[in-house]
Formats: sequence, C-alpha cells, structure tokens
Amino acid sequence: MSLRVRLVLVAAAAVAAAVVLASLTVFFIVRNQLYGGVDSSLRAQVTQISQEPLELATPIGSKAYVLRLHLPPFSNPFQLVDSNGATYRPVVGGFNGGVAPLLPDVTQAQQVATGTRNSFFFDSTYNREHVRILVTRVQPYSVEVVASLSSVDSELARIRLWLIVVAVGGIAIASLAGFLVARAALRPVRELSETAERVRATRDLTQRIDVEGSDELSRLAVTFNGMLESLDEAARQQRRLVQDASHELRTPLTSLRTNIELLATRGEELSPDDREQLLRDVIEQTGELTLLIGELTELARGEQQEPAHEEVRLDLVAQEAIRRTTRNHPTVPIVAKLDPTMVVGVPSSLERAIGNVLDNAAKWSPAGAEVDVELADGELTVRDHGPGIADSDLPHVFERFYRATSARGMPGSGLGLAIVRQVAEAHGGTVTAEAAPGGGTLIRLRVAARNGSTPG
Repeated sequence: MSLRVRLVLVAAAAVAAAVVLASLTVFFIVRNQLYGGVDSSLRAQVTQISQEPLELATPIGSKAYVLRLHLPPFSNPFQLVDSNGATYRPVVGGFNGGVAPLLPDVTQAQQVATGTRNSFFFDSTYNREHVRILVTRVQPYSVEVVASLSSVDSELARIRLWLIVVAVGGIAIASLAGFLVARAALRPVRELSETAERVRATRDLTQRIDVEGSDELSRLAVTFNGMLESLDEAARQQRRLVQDASHELRTPLTSLRTNIELLATRGEELSPDDREQLLRDVIEQTGELTLLIGELTELARGEQQEPAHEEVRLDLVAQEAIRRTTRNHPTVPIVAKLDPTMVVGVPSSLERAIGNVLDNAAKWSPAGAEVDVELADGELTVRDHGPGIADSDLPHVFERFYRATSARGMPGSGLGLAIVRQVAEAHGGTVTAEAAPGGGTLIRLRVAARNGSTPG
C-alpha cells in the first residue's frame, strides 16, 4: 500500500470518526428534545388528572374497575393503580366494551402507589403502537399515562436518514480532499524518488531537486541535494586522483621497465660501471614508486577518514615528527620552540602532515642551514633557508602532483603538501605558504584548538 493511499485512508477515517460522532451527538440531542416535549405533555395530563374529581364504578374483572370522569375524555389513555394492584380505567369510546385496554407494568405502578419506588418514564408497546408511559403518584393511587411516539419516530427516522446522507457525503468529500492534499504534499517525495531512480540508472550525480518552501519535506529535498552534491564532489575527486595518479605513475613505470628490460636483454654486454648505474637507477626508481604509492594511499585514506574527536598534545606530535625528519636528513639541523598546545584531532594524521612540511623544508635547505620550527598560539610555523618558492608557484604548492619548475629535477611525488592541506582541512584548520623575510619559505599550519594553549 502506497504512502498516498495510507494518507487518504487516515484522513478519511479521521473525518469519518468526526462525522459519525457529530451525527450521533445531533441525533441524541434532537431525540432528547422530542422526548422532552412528550414527557412535558404527559406531566401536564397527570397534573390535570390530579385536579379532576374521579368516580369509581363497578368492577370489570379481578382487580379491575371502571373509572368514570365528569369531564370530556383526556387526549392520552391512562389508568390508576392502587396499593393492592387494582386498576381503574376510564371509559373511552372505541376500546373493548368502552373501557381502555390494560396498560403494561402494573406491578411497578403498584410500587409507586405504595411509595416504594419513585416516578419514572419508560417506552413500551400499547395497542400495537410504540408509546411512552409516565408512572407517577397521585395519592392514594399511582397513575400511568400513555403518549404515542409515532410522530417522534417518524421525525427521528427522517433526521437519521439525513445524517447518514451527510456523513457519507462528508466522508466522500474528505477522501477526495485527502487524495488531492496527499498528492500535493508528497510531490517533493515523489520528485526525490524519481531523482534517486534517475541517479541510480544513469549514475549522473549532477541532478538536483527543485525546492520550494521551507517545510519538513522541502528540508528533506535540500538535504538530498546536499548529499548528491557531496557524492558528486567525492566522485570528481576520485576521478581526478585516478587521472593524476595514472599520469604520474606512467613515467617512472616506463623508465623502470626500460631499465629492467635493458638489464635482462643486454646486461652481459654492458660494462660493470654502466650495469651498476642501471641497478642504482632501478633501486632509486623503485623507491620513488614506493613513496608515490604510499602517498597516494595516504591521500585516498584521508578522504574517507572521519577525524576522531581526541585531545592531542600538538607539541608532542611535532617533537616526534622532528625526530623522524632529523633521522632522514641528518645534515639539516632543526631548531624548535614548541609551546604546550592542546588540539582535537588524529595524532597519526597530524604527525604525517607536520612531517611532510619538515621534510619539504629539509629537502630545500642547503647542508648545515637550519630549519626553524615554532609552535605558539595554536599555530605551527616552519621556515627554511633555501631558495624559496617563486610567486607564480605559491598559489599551487598545495595542489596534488604540482611541482614547481625548479623542483622537477628533485625527488618527490608532488603529494606531500597536498596531504598537509587535506589533514589541515579535515581538522578544521588551514595551511599557507609565503616567502620568508631574508629568503626561504615560511609555512603556517593551524588546526582547530581546544582550551587554547595549556601550561607545560
């Protein structure tokens, strides 16, 4: 069963319940009013009977007597019942022998006459007709007065018919209105479903849903559009990474294959020096490939990783990165001044980013030239004393596989600083590069701090 059908059924059921409840309320209000009019007429006749002189006549049977009136007959049949259960009925033309038929519930009327029961109304059948009877006390008797309910029943039947017609019509109108409202309300959901189906069939993540309004369904459409935008961006990044990786891997793989084939086919013809040089080239190219593949893996893993919410001492992470860089570049001294700083992030990712910055600075520093590292106010700065970066290259140094003209002859994959930017952005921070006063390059790395700097 579709959501639209369920909404229509719920709306129709709710309206049906409301209409039925209202109809029953109206019916019983009208019924009580009509019965109230009948009850008032019965009370009025009882009052009139109590004020008239009554004459008891000869018996007409066991505990049955004729009651003679000195006024014209009353409009409604009645009878008197004494405390012994004897009945007194008036002479009425048209009834059996001129005496009105016996009314029902004489025993209860006797209880009213003796005072053991209060007055009451009840419905019954009298002379094959639906009637209402009042039993009340008129000392020393109780009196039963009958009123026909034919007109009341006829009126209630007409009202019941009209209420049924109104209820059925209301439910039908509510169902139609519910269908129209459900169709209009579920249009964003239908568009969302159709868009999702098109995306699944075509794999086109550029499709979007037109959003109107600010209700819950509109916000759902906005969220869905945002999800498609994120997926589209992730797919573009993936395609760009694959394209860049394939481009960067092609050259070293071709060179490595050429050298290996040369060694395999003409190795015996080469001089020992040439053969040794080829072997060194193969080993160096293998190392470059290993480095490139490792950085590609790190870059791809970083795009899928959600930073853990963990408090990290950034100064301790920086110390570990400095030790690793010093081991790899023993000829480049690193001078560090690190203030104790607490941040939130992934320790391994932060160490990799800082290590890449330090490795880049050490690579460009002449032997014996210092690399200055400072951590203060939540910002890590790394300054080298190398040749610096050209102004035209500064905006691109953090792009994937970008290598400045002056760096193309040096080892590296062009991914190290791209990983730094990725880690910084994943931690809610930034990384920038600028020319240092007096020469060299100054890189500033900042991540989201928590509780600021802490005392050591």
